[in-house]
Amino acid sequence: MTVHQLSRTDARRIAVRAQLLDAERPDGLHDVVRGLSLLQIDPTAAVAPNADLVAWSRLGSSYAPAELTAALERRSLLELQAMIRPGEDLALYRAEMAEWPERGTPSSWREYHRGWVAANDACRRDLLARLGAAGPLPSRALPDSCAEPWRSSGWSNNRNVTKLLELMVQRGEVAVAGRAGGDRLWDLADRVYPDVPPVPVEEALRVRDERRLRALGIARARGPECQVEPADVGEAGEPAVVEGVWGGWRVDPAQLGRTFEGRTALLSPFDRLVHDRKRTTELFEYAYQLEMYKPAAKRRWGYFALPILHGDRLVGKLDATADRAAGRLRVAAVHQDEPFTPAMSAAIGREIEDLASWLDLDLDLEQALPK
Repeated sequence: MTVHQLSRTDARRIAVRAQLLDAERPDGLHDVVRGLSLLQIDPTAAVAPNADLVAWSRLGSSYAPAELTAALERRSLLELQAMIRPGEDLALYRAEMAEWPERGTPSSWREYHRGWVAANDACRRDLLARLGAAGPLPSRALPDSCAEPWRSSGWSNNRNVTKLLELMVQRGEVAVAGRAGGDRLWDLADRVYPDVPPVPVEEALRVRDERRLRALGIARARGPECQVEPADVGEAGEPAVVEGVWGGWRVDPAQLGRTFEGRTALLSPFDRLVHDRKRTTELFEYAYQLEMYKPAAKRRWGYFALPILHGDRLVGKLDATADRAAGRLRVAAVHQDEPFTPAMSAAIGREIEDLASWLDLDLDLEQALPK
């Protein structure tokens, strides 16, 4: 098979177009989720919840967050392992759920999950019984009878019920039925998920790789193992090399040879265009780090700086915060990774104004954009 020879510009344009961030906007929320294959859920809402911010970046102010709420209630979209996915994609996960956790090369975290769930089997059965009788319920309404606590160096340490429920999602036993405020409501999976026949595991993994490549446009064949959503795509697509970048890639052949018309967009730090920081550095030559966990004095770009896309380049960061109590979108700084032209400044300014309008906040721009 021919190995496609791509310039960095080619690769960037493929990635931007695949992520629905070129000038041709998608038609609506379901087109966005099907095109991206997922929307990541994250509780941080310094500007807006991640799923809503990603949708706005594609659709603009025509998107209303109530659309996402309604789609989740109808089950046309489903929450699965902190990702919102098309309801029909559940069929690609059911067979893997049934054989949890056998799939894949043994790893330390997989073996720990297996042993920890087995050690707490009595608690697992108790949770199933209680949800069966009274679900949907928040995790705080469920008693912790775990014999062995969950050990972690992070926020989940000793959060036994929450962690067990999350692993029971992977087993296909429970599901997120909705949310009350920021709390997930848990129920038996059979009462939440549509009754769809499972796609056999090998075929499902192949299709998932193909859809992930379609959403990314260009990706590595292999990467570090991820517990939720991989960043690599296996043998999907066709082989490619990118000028000036070491190693091989896989490219979606449907993206080759297409014209490109870009636009300007403000992105969530969790946006899939920039989520793989190594890929972002390699293809876009763009440095980014989410600094919300750093002390304020050590931040370069801001607590929740939004990457700024202009055409096929990532050109800066927007340090913005939604102050809902004051009714203002406060923009503390607009950082330039490369000098803004007057046209770039005007386009970025329009996006900032549109973001404030979509949030229904007055704009407080502390630093004027360069002319």
